[in-house]
Amino acid sequence: MPDLLLAPELLAAPVSREDIPVIDFGPFLHGGPAERLAVARKIGDAAKRIGFFYVTGHGVPAALIAEVYAQAKRFFALPPEQKAEIAIEKSACHRGWFSVGGENLDPAKQKAAGDFKEGIKIGRDLALDHPLVAAGTPLHGPNQWPSNLPGWRETMQTYYDAMEALGRELLHAFALALEIPETYFDAWLNTPMTTLGPLHYPPQSGHITEAQIGAGAHTDYGCLTMLAQDDSGGLQVRARSGVWVDAPPVQNSFVVNIGDMMERWTNGVFTSTLHRVINVSGRERYSLPYFFDPDFDAPVICLESCIGDGAKYPPSSAGQHLLDMINASFTYHKEKKV
Repeated sequence: MPDLLLAPELLAAPVSREDIPVIDFGPFLHGGPAERLAVARKIGDAAKRIGFFYVTGHGVPAALIAEVYAQAKRFFALPPEQKAEIAIEKSACHRGWFSVGGENLDPAKQKAAGDFKEGIKIGRDLALDHPLVAAGTPLHGPNQWPSNLPGWRETMQTYYDAMEALGRELLHAFALALEIPETYFDAWLNTPMTTLGPLHYPPQSGHITEAQIGAGAHTDYGCLTMLAQDDSGGLQVRARSGVWVDAPPVQNSFVVNIGDMMERWTNGVFTSTLHRVINVSGRERYSLPYFFDPDFDAPVICLESCIGDGAKYPPSSAGQHLLDMINASFTYHKEKKV
């Protein structure tokens, strides 16, 4: 354990399964209507109470997840000048590597320091002649792939595809939980804006304050996030009571959380919850967030089943919402907007 002192505001309570439940998704994937509905209701309850839950029985092979971690570590171990060959600044569609401090998820607290992490953005790999790319649709285009890591691209693409399939099933569960047709969201999943973003958190030591932590306190921008995390710990979630609770690793699980877009879509019925990362494990921390967002032009308008006494949020679109949030959080966008 490194020599460190956490500021009081960074301390967290142990997690309770009443805070963040562990839900077996296997019966949803393989069961009948009654079993699927039972799982959906558990997910809906967690989405309403705290906006976070763990899923097991998700069907993504453990060997594939392990290989993605291994490939991510290969990349992050490269010298900075080699990683910079695919720097995100070189991409017209927000793809590639960003250095420590390149993303700032809590600029009010972290000022210019940014998050104490580096990462890679891997999106849907679209050729320049794809209609969406040719039309100049923001956030659409080719990935930047490292040229000196054999097998890296293939592993990441295989995982990317597996997580997209899981995300589609989770949205089916969300729809059932919201008492709308199971396939409701499918209309906006023709070319979804799905992003794999491997992250590397160096260990922190000394006196740690909110002025810079691994990932500053934030809510996720989009629809839903599926996170694989290693055994280092460090993820914290703010419960409705205002208390921060630890969200430690659970074997063979993904942490799933609701993003701002889904909160807007559901008129606040599903909760997008503040969370943060502080790596005090004394070793390198790696995680694999996968952001699942609908088509660029998907209208984010209050669902009829959630309207209640009226819509709390103005109408928006998935693409514009993401652009606004990315431009506010990535330092290279202060001069160049995507």
